[in-house]
Amino acid sequence: MDFDHFLPVIFMALMGIAMFVYVVLDGYDLGVGMLLLRGSKDERDLMISTIGPFWDANETWLVLGVGILLIAFPKAQGVVLTALYLPVCAMLMGLILRGVAFDFRVKAHDDHKPLWNRAFFAGSTLASMAQGWMLGQFITGFAEGGEFLAFSALIAVALPAAYVLLGASWLIIKTEGALQERAIAWAKAAWLPMCIGMLLISVATPWVSAEVRERWFSMPAFIALLPIPLASGGALLALPMVLRTQRVRADLCWLPFALAVFVCLFGFFGLAYSLYPFVVMQRITLWQAAAAPESLRFILVGVAIAVPAIAAYTAVVYRIFHGKTRVLHYG
Repeated sequence: MDFDHFLPVIFMALMGIAMFVYVVLDGYDLGVGMLLLRGSKDERDLMISTIGPFWDANETWLVLGVGILLIAFPKAQGVVLTALYLPVCAMLMGLILRGVAFDFRVKAHDDHKPLWNRAFFAGSTLASMAQGWMLGQFITGFAEGGEFLAFSALIAVALPAAYVLLGASWLIIKTEGALQERAIAWAKAAWLPMCIGMLLISVATPWVSAEVRERWFSMPAFIALLPIPLASGGALLALPMVLRTQRVRADLCWLPFALAVFVCLFGFFGLAYSLYPFVVMQRITLWQAAAAPESLRFILVGVAIAVPAIAAYTAVVYRIFHGKTRVLHYG
């Protein structure tokens, strides 16, 4: 395989990494948004403060992933974005509503702040469910039929549950006292729906896709793939045990979030294995969808500059604002 033939693989990997980082990072702040109305008045301000310095940087990874799709795989983006036109619009509406609510709630009078809290919750929920629906449609190759719509609806419910678990785990890291106790309870409550969702998705995915079914259950691939469900299951089983320990309120506050990310990581590995080498499942491979090699080589130069810059900016923001959160104040 020469370099030009390998270029689409590089861009597919970069797009996948960008989307995985987005799911983890923006996933937890979407989760915090969906938990917002469960907090008291003072707790809501602190919950917003835990994501305040980060949420803009988190969404940059979504822009990067979609940007790579648009410029590196132009033959696929038309198919993907046309099929997902309505859920993409719904996601963008949710993200815009979140952004507006985030800024307006801080400056609103006390009698208007509940409205913006509800708007932030609604935007987070809408964006999360739209992303779940898009993921379900993408996995099935945008196939038509009632079973495929039911599968997408299933993931549209399961993904927000995963985001809520990430959000609650993030609050465990960033808060203390009463709010941290509530976050632990929220994480425990979100654990079972996430487990049920992942189990149902694991059963439904090979059922709705013959290609995935062949890849998962043919030998020796079945044996090679066993570490993925075993590791994910082990991390999921460890989560409630960690949440019941006293140390999760102190030096192990980071562990529930790490375990949730671990589950997402192995889910990403399984999804990548199931989809490769398709950009659109069973329809368009990454080599068929890729731009000309000359274009990809030129784009690679920009990506080699942009990706490290985004990663460095993200790392610096998280380093500066590490530790427990205090309420944000605006002048």
